[in-house]
Amino acid sequence: MTRQNNQPLGGNQMPRFGGPATMMRLLSQETAQGLDAAFIGIPMDIGTSNRPGTRLGPRQIRDESRMLRPYNMATGAAPFDHLQVADISDVPINTFDLKKSVDIITAHYREVLSHGTIPLTLGGDHTLTWPILRAIKERHGPVALIHIDAHADINDEMFGERVAHGCPFRRAWEDGCLINDKVFQIGLRGTGYGPDDFDWARGQGWTVVQAEACWHKSLMPLMRGIHEQIGDAPVYLTYDIDSLDPAFAPGTGTVEPGGLTTIQALEIIRGCAGLNLVGCDLVEVSPPYDPSGNTALIAANLLYEMLCVLPGVPQTR
Repeated sequence: MTRQNNQPLGGNQMPRFGGPATMMRLLSQETAQGLDAAFIGIPMDIGTSNRPGTRLGPRQIRDESRMLRPYNMATGAAPFDHLQVADISDVPINTFDLKKSVDIITAHYREVLSHGTIPLTLGGDHTLTWPILRAIKERHGPVALIHIDAHADINDEMFGERVAHGCPFRRAWEDGCLINDKVFQIGLRGTGYGPDDFDWARGQGWTVVQAEACWHKSLMPLMRGIHEQIGDAPVYLTYDIDSLDPAFAPGTGTVEPGGLTTIQALEIIRGCAGLNLVGCDLVEVSPPYDPSGNTALIAANLLYEMLCVLPGVPQTR
């Protein structure tokens, strides 16, 4: 018997401003059982060091996703024809305790991954990627990492604390979650305290592509090279919205000038097609600083593009 996959609620069935407040107005369910991929929110900003508000990110991303349609006109991907997908709501973090929240997230994703489901996470501050990677490691072993961001997020500590949104990849490295010669950081820029802010990662064998190396050019050649280096290893994709220039995405907590364009963002994500993606996230959307809603709208589109490049979704163009 042919499986009937969930489909987003269409604009001719219900006005775009109506219907369920889920990602792409998809059906919701309580667990990941029976799903190939799941959208999950982590409404958290207790790991932020500057402007708060990312706890409101998942809700706003879902709201702005209402204009998305199921077929990708550029790549020919029709993910809902090939994958069973639903929105499984949010992780019930402890909003008063960051360290407890980290463990709550790992336990939650351990259960999601037990169903063989690929998680697509709506953030939330970037602290959340570390506990997700801990659960990913239990399921898949160490992974390749494609990390798009204005910041390296490799601090050993912030204000004496080792858990914060500037530390997740140092913690993931310590926990053995990463394949060091298959870690790529793209879009890093801005000011720092010294060269080690970026060079520590290079010292571990990671590839750091600063924003200046991306200016005025297509990133398709870069992604082809990354594709070749990763091969068939399991890959986690983490996208910080502040990787984009604030002209495109002002609604985030730590903006830096000279960032990537939305076209380059699409090139990066579409360039992941064919990789063995085992999870993705989109983090650091802060609606209080996003008066037009465009930052969250871009985030929703990038999450859809991530869905389109998951294993099992053919690209026909």
